[in-house]
Amino acid sequence: MDLDVNLKASLTNIMDAKSTHHSHSPFATKPVQVGPVLIGGPHFTVIAGPCSIESHSQFLETAIAVKKAGASLLRGGIWKLRTSAKTFQGLGPEAFSMIADVLKETNMKLVSEVTDPRQIELVDDYIEMYQVGSRNMHNYALLKELGQTRKPVLIKRGFAAFIDEWIKAAEYVTLGGNENVILCERGIRTFETATRNTLDLNAVVYAKANCHFPVIVDPSHAIGVRQFVPQLALAATAAGADGIIVEVHPRPKEALSDGPQALTISDFNTMMTQIKKILAALDRPLNTLENEL
Repeated sequence: MDLDVNLKASLTNIMDAKSTHHSHSPFATKPVQVGPVLIGGPHFTVIAGPCSIESHSQFLETAIAVKKAGASLLRGGIWKLRTSAKTFQGLGPEAFSMIADVLKETNMKLVSEVTDPRQIELVDDYIEMYQVGSRNMHNYALLKELGQTRKPVLIKRGFAAFIDEWIKAAEYVTLGGNENVILCERGIRTFETATRNTLDLNAVVYAKANCHFPVIVDPSHAIGVRQFVPQLALAATAAGADGIIVEVHPRPKEALSDGPQALTISDFNTMMTQIKKILAALDRPLNTLENEL
């Protein structure tokens, strides 16, 4: 997708308008340091990796590919909360040794979900940012426990949560003393059934103007359909999100969880090329490990 002069001008006007609006807002984004990567500053951050860590080879292949394409943080599920108890729930502690190997080989940091307060201590040596999933946004015991840590916490919006509830969930963490919180819009449940969820970009721009937390977008869970994920990622980039978190799998048809929404490595490479064009039009740099190290 080539950006012509008119599109570049339009995007620049959007960002100028946002800047003007924010200059009158009492809230300014407070950047959060996640390992070597600063989220919420001038750079745009891409977090990518598999929904679930399934094997050493699958995780390593994905990590190498997404880093090469421009992702600066790695995602990968250790435990997975699934609607059906009969589906794959993640490898759990069995994944720890392969995580350590892959992170050492790629020099990347991991973002992964914790689903229970008892898991926090178990994964502390392996995770750089704890993720709170949509189902756990209202798990106040978990949020309070994460407030006692000092590592960053990524809070996904509940699939039926008001924006105000989402922000207040983050305050459960900050009131515990941990100010390192990032919000993630991942789509909400509406009357529409053609897609998995409905991406609410309203929430992104509203939260950016009405709280100090960085806000990123998860287009994979938002739509649940691989072919449309890149377009939502581009929309989030243009709307002023601080970054995206996307699912990538070398062979999505073999994925043990969320295969239909996972990008192939080729898909991810193409999407990153397009995102870089959007960012160039906005005069916004991409966060890469080279920028931060």
